[in-house]
Parts: sequence; C-alpha cells; structure tokens
Amino acid sequence: MHSLDVVKLSKRNHYEEITDQVKRLIVEGKLKVGDKLPSTKQMSEQFGVGRSTTREALSALKAMGMIEIRQGGGCRVISSAPAEVELPELQSLRLNRETVLELLEARESLEVSNAAIAAAKRTEEDLIILRSLIDEMERSAGDEAEGERLDLHFHLTLAKATHNSIIVRLFESIMNHIETAIHDIRRVELYASTAVAERLYKEHSAIFEAIVKQDSELAAGKMKQHLQHIESIVLKHLGK
Repeated sequence: MHSLDVVKLSKRNHYEEITDQVKRLIVEGKLKVGDKLPSTKQMSEQFGVGRSTTREALSALKAMGMIEIRQGGGCRVISSAPAEVELPELQSLRLNRETVLELLEARESLEVSNAAIAAAKRTEEDLIILRSLIDEMERSAGDEAEGERLDLHFHLTLAKATHNSIIVRLFESIMNHIETAIHDIRRVELYASTAVAERLYKEHSAIFEAIVKQDSELAAGKMKQHLQHIESIVLKHLGK
C-alpha cells in the first residue's frame, strides 16, 4: 500500500487533524471512491500517533459517510463529500458533561425506537447476524477490545435491521460522538470487568430474543433497560 501524502502530527491525540487531512485527500481526489486506505498500523506510523487515535479519526470519517470500515479492519473510500452536517457543539467534545448527557438521551430515544422498528421489520438474515454476535459476546467476556467491537456491531446491526437508511446514518453519527466522549469510561468500566460483560451479554440477549419474537414493545423495553444501565455507569464517572 502506497504512503499517504500527509503531515506528521506534532501534538498528541489530535484525531481531528487526521480526520481533516484524510478528508482533504478524499475531497481533492487524491484518494478516490473505491480506493483502500492503508492499514491502521501504517497510518498510525505515517502520522506518528497511536492506533487508537487513528481509529477515532476513521470512526469520524465513517460517521461522515466518506469511508466504510470492513470487518478485519480494512477501510475503503465510499464518498467524495461528507454527508454529515457537523453541529458546532459536538466539534470539541472531549467531555462537556451537558453535551454527553444530551447525546445519551438522544441515543436512548433513537435506539428504543430502533428496537421496536427492528422487531417488526427484521429479516431472517438480520437474525443470523445478530445471533452470531450474541454467541461471540458469550465467548469473549472479559476481552475488552473484542467486547467493545461486538457491542457496537450489535447496535449497528440492530439499526440496519430497521431497513431505514436515515435511521442508520443518525445512529452512526450519534455513536461516533458518544464513542469519542466516553471512550475511556467504556473501556475501564464496561468491558474490562467480566461481571459487567456478563450482565451486558444478558441484556443484549434479552433484546435479541424480543426481536426474534417480533415483539416491538418488549424489544423497546429491554433496550431502554440496557441503555439506562450504561447511562448509570457513565453518570457515576461524570459525577451527578
């Protein structure tokens, strides 16, 4: 894979700068639709940053609809213009308590509704993907990186099971900002603890079972319960 024409970063943790540089390469046509990006490892070396910083930048580009992130970690350019309208209050998130609370409230509102719609509209193919994710969650309890990946994949698959592309885009945008804002809390509290991982597995299973039964009301209720559990953990860290 050829090197990107990028400027090495002087400051640590500036995923926004990586996002801006890669976005510029795409908008200017130096990276074209269909092109593959270098691996996360290669990009991290080129920018002189850790891989988690590069991953945050890739998540932001994905939320803008400019790249797709494939299983196994490869990324491909899918659009030459950002589809997302950035809200100024989300630009410099890093932990504005009020904004995080608003994001969590927006996520709950959207995902409780998503669960109900997915229960009604899911296909057999959606169920196969969700079931395999639930099985993987059970096997990987205590593996924090895998736990985080599977959790996000489960909720994204659920959004896709609504078969509504606007809902999927809204979900990706909200989740990108939430991941950025509470990344450290997620890692420390949600995935490193086997006990919490076990509870999350049970909550995801309950949502899945309601979707199998096509019970919209039950699916919405189980999703609400699950997200309020997550919110209580985040609030404990933010200080009430």
